Amino acid sequence: MRTVGVEEELLLVDPETGEPRALSAAVLAHAERDDADQDVFEKELHEQMLEFATHPQSSMESLRAEIARCRKEAARHAGEIGCTVAALATSPLPVSPAISVNQRYQWMADQYGIATREQLVLGCHVHVAVESDEEGVAVIDRVRPWLQVLLALSANSPFWQGHDSGYSSYRSRVWQRWPSAGPTGIFGSAERYHRLVAEMVATGVILDDGMIYFDARLSRQYPTVEVRVSDVCLRSGTAALVATLVRGLVETAAREWRAGREPLDHSVSLLRLAYWQAARSGLTGELLHPATMRRMPAETVVRALLDHVGPALSDTGDLDRARAACEELLREGNGATVQRELMKRTGSLRDVVTECVRHTQA
Repeated sequence: MRTVGVEEELLLVDPETGEPRALSAAVLAHAERDDADQDVFEKELHEQMLEFATHPQSSMESLRAEIARCRKEAARHAGEIGCTVAALATSPLPVSPAISVNQRYQWMADQYGIATREQLVLGCHVHVAVESDEEGVAVIDRVRPWLQVLLALSANSPFWQGHDSGYSSYRSRVWQRWPSAGPTGIFGSAERYHRLVAEMVATGVILDDGMIYFDARLSRQYPTVEVRVSDVCLRSGTAALVATLVRGLVETAAREWRAGREPLDHSVSLLRLAYWQAARSGLTGELLHPATMRRMPAETVVRALLDHVGPALSDTGDLDRARAACEELLREGNGATVQRELMKRTGSLRDVVTECVRHTQA
């Protein structure tokens, strides 16, 4: 059974006002003093962000439990410094992002200007084990059309600088400002994948292969495919659902490759339209069906994803739970829906943030 790991980026906020706090260095220092062997938490681009990474897990229930535990630990360490954490993919309240003190991040600020300063966006990255780079690239080629459905499920960033953006996932629109971000064409082999990465680095536009921000890529550090399309999810259960579906997509794609089935040959231009539609409407409108690239109700497309990965999820015992979790999201709404309903009820973005802090640790 393939192992799965999750990286989540959390927003550090004031527990009373909901305003982002640039305190990641202090929180990380406290975490290190508290447990010198603790390697879960990491620095990110902006001081208002805190990242954690789970250990690889085979059981999705164990993964969900670890995500919840890491979130609570992050809140505990932040609380010692006078702030807390919120699983929000953008800050609903206005913020002036503070870039972390780091040579790499300073290079990015100099190279990309305002695009770097505005990248206070928070995602969820899922790593799934693969047997080789060749299998990994075959997977990347075959999961491309389905990743937009994960974006719709995870969408959790409707507000930007104090205003409703009009999108369910505005984070994904901001993320696309990086020159190497987004969907990819079909590679066909690991050799072609690595050659393109080398050519991109050789341009000097990006610093190194760590700045290959494809929506699905081979990990630099681990024998995994890393899927990077999702917003950080409001609830830990949604994050576990996304990880479950990613594992199902990876296993399904690997089986198709071994059976000699070719990937769907949608152009990058069509995939960009599908991603835009998912970011715009989330689960509240229509999505582009991954097979046909035609508009259909979101619930139809989500169920098509479940049908696509159904055999793989059935083999791992995850199908019933994933189906129930998807139906709950379709019924009750994703993070973007929750945030907008909170804003409608309270009229206060501060209350949106403070209520989402509670959801983060639930």
